[in-house]
Amino acid sequence: MTSYIYPKFGYRRCQEQAEGIVKRHPIVVIGAGPIGLTAALDCAARGQPVVVLDDNDTVSIGSRAVCYAKRPLEIWDRLGCAAPMVGRGVSWNVGKVFFRDELSYQFDLLPEADHQWPAMINLQQYHLEEMLVAQCRANPLIELRWKHRLISLKQAADHATLAVETPDGIFTMEAQWVIACDGANSDVRKMVGAEFTGQFFQDRFLIADVAMKADFPTERWFWFDPPFHPGQSVLLHRQADNIWRIDFQLGWEANPDEEKRPERVIPRIRAMLGEDTEFALEWVSIYQFACRRIDNFRQGRVLFAGDAAHQVSPFGARGANTGVQDIDNLAWKLAMVLRGEASEALLDSYHEERAYAADDNILNSTRATDFITPKTKPSRYFRDAVLELARHHGFARPLVNSGRLSTPTPYLTSALNTPDQDAVPGGMRPGTNAADAPIAVDGKPAWFLHCLGDGFTVVAFGKVSDKTEIAVGPFTAKLILVGRDIEDPTGLLAERYGAAPGTTYLFRPDQYVAARWSGLDEAKITQAVLRAAGHDTADRTELAA
Repeated sequence: MTSYIYPKFGYRRCQEQAEGIVKRHPIVVIGAGPIGLTAALDCAARGQPVVVLDDNDTVSIGSRAVCYAKRPLEIWDRLGCAAPMVGRGVSWNVGKVFFRDELSYQFDLLPEADHQWPAMINLQQYHLEEMLVAQCRANPLIELRWKHRLISLKQAADHATLAVETPDGIFTMEAQWVIACDGANSDVRKMVGAEFTGQFFQDRFLIADVAMKADFPTERWFWFDPPFHPGQSVLLHRQADNIWRIDFQLGWEANPDEEKRPERVIPRIRAMLGEDTEFALEWVSIYQFACRRIDNFRQGRVLFAGDAAHQVSPFGARGANTGVQDIDNLAWKLAMVLRGEASEALLDSYHEERAYAADDNILNSTRATDFITPKTKPSRYFRDAVLELARHHGFARPLVNSGRLSTPTPYLTSALNTPDQDAVPGGMRPGTNAADAPIAVDGKPAWFLHCLGDGFTVVAFGKVSDKTEIAVGPFTAKLILVGRDIEDPTGLLAERYGAAPGTTYLFRPDQYVAARWSGLDEAKITQAVLRAAGHDTADRTELAA
């Protein structure tokens, strides 16, 4: 068992500071954590040059975010970096909930086969960031600037002016657009005067990263009121390198400084693991959490993502996973605006869709927190009764809430959707992220999501056209026919999309369903593409009619 060695990323004086010039960049990202690095990769994948500013010169200290869900893995796969993450991480899909010393309930996050990526991987955030940094460094459109601290931001009608402090002093740069990914205590959010409101929870938790060789299975284990930590809860996750994450609920009265001391932490771990288990502490932290979000994800020329835009409790792994999906929603829209293919109004749909997702995550996170840390006697009696009943009665198991694990929020009410008019069966409604399925291309095994490009894509079942693309104003939508361009040898693609001959889907550049029909109609496709690209409200009202 070896401790992780933190890399140092060298500071380099940028050309504009050295020459004393003010340069305007299309996109500047603030913060080189998982969300900022993903933002750089996604914008660059869509042809946009990006500068990333970070006030540090290494990766995050401690494991921090460790659970990454299937949808972010699909996004990172599109950006070329999911495979090493899964190879380095620990894949899992089973979770178990214990009440006192007995199993109360267990779940499977991915009970069906034939998906490319696991339901979840556990990987320390420092490993993940190091992989993302390597991917950014390999991209000529991305410039990573370490030891560059943003100290002020002022907005004009068509750009933002940034004052940046480096070891060589302060210089000025400009950006057409700024993506703020600088975390829960975002300085950028304060600079633009954005509101950040919600609920703080009066409870404290201890995180311990423990190096040990243990025979626990690769599952998520959660205890309510265990004998080794009575009256509180405990969470156990396996990570890479034989590092185990243990979360201990401490209660609001706990002294954070005292509880972080090894002489307080080690006895808690020994009580859990037994006196004979050898282990070493790698990292310890105390956290209090909140559920809150920014009033608007777009503040003029500044777009907020990740913890800078929203916070949730850690139960359910909804923090980093949600932030990656923020970027997935934003990058294609920003690229279209910069290319002149859409107006800035399209960026308002970023707030509409991702604020809706943030509210959904906050609701789920708050419910989980209330179940895990009941604050009244009646709510505690209810929780304990549910846990008792869940051992033997199926009706109680859905009520057990140790954190509903992160899943994508469908944008079912988005103004970019074309509402269903045809009776296409199945759950792949407009606003839903595309379901993957095994397919064949030229007789070779492949995955459906790999067929969906960086633009609009139409997929129709059956040989219903001789075209390979459909021209729509400034866009060209790729046309894929199941039976001509790809094959569905297992029938799972048709099953997951409720497809019959002629069924047609329009996918957005972020692999979300924008529209679906029972047959291929180019006029309807044209209307739906324009609507999904956010062309003006009058046009969209007319198109919807």
